[in-house]
Amino acid sequence: MNATGKFAGFTVGLVVIFGAALALGSVAGPDVAEPAVHTAGDGGHGAAGHDAVADPTPGGLSPTTDGYTLELASDQVTAGTAVPVQFRITNRSGVPVTDYTPEHEKLLHLIVVRRDLAGFQHVHPTLDATGTWSVPLDLGRGGDYRVFADFTPAGSEGVTLATDLRVAGTYDPQELPAPAPTTTVDGYTVTLDGTLRPGETSNVTLSVSRDGRPVTDLQPYLGAYGHLVALRTTDLGYLHVHPDGHPGDGVTAAGPGIDFAVTAPSAGDYRLFLDFQHAGAVHTAEFTATAGPEEK
Repeated sequence: MNATGKFAGFTVGLVVIFGAALALGSVAGPDVAEPAVHTAGDGGHGAAGHDAVADPTPGGLSPTTDGYTLELASDQVTAGTAVPVQFRITNRSGVPVTDYTPEHEKLLHLIVVRRDLAGFQHVHPTLDATGTWSVPLDLGRGGDYRVFADFTPAGSEGVTLATDLRVAGTYDPQELPAPAPTTTVDGYTVTLDGTLRPGETSNVTLSVSRDGRPVTDLQPYLGAYGHLVALRTTDLGYLHVHPDGHPGDGVTAAGPGIDFAVTAPSAGDYRLFLDFQHAGAVHTAEFTATAGPEEK
């Protein structure tokens, strides 16, 4: 059932857009029934680098965690390249949250990816005075998408919530790419050095080159030289980590390597998405990586 009726403040036009969507051609992916237990190290923006405590529990397994709930205006939309999506974060009393602590220059980071791990987007919605967030999304292909809200309520710890958004349209499921240490995007080559170890914090380096030459002038993007999202392929358990160091600290180099500390909660495959900025443009490199079996 759509959640549109819960939002009295939405305009009639948006209600019509959201309510007209059909579920044809999509694949169901129900939310986990029990909410994930959140701690400061659950993969939110507050859990960055070596200062974070390793926590094997991934975030983003439920729309409700720590008393906060992610409510979409509609859980069904029609495929399109700029689909308007609205949502709210509510507290235990059902009141929309309007006061947030900025993390990496934004009040909220929205991660959207189809359940076959295609169509990744990292965007930053706008917040109005009623607590409603709005953003256009590129949802040109049908299917079920997972929507992650990564934020820090004022006076609280970081939280990651997630729910499903069904997109009516042609569904063309993609196979998970095989693990590989190198990928290309927009003329850049990105290399992954390091191995994920289940239940442990692993140090990995992602190095950027172009035309065979190392890129040593990466530009800060949201206060860092790179942002890494890792999703466990089995259930889309969410990790959002950030690199060691900070631009302008006199120590952290602007490439080619970006160092991360990643805690894989379990053995298996993960899809990694690296956002980096160079020459005024943001690029997203994608990898499949495998965390080996736990040592006994």
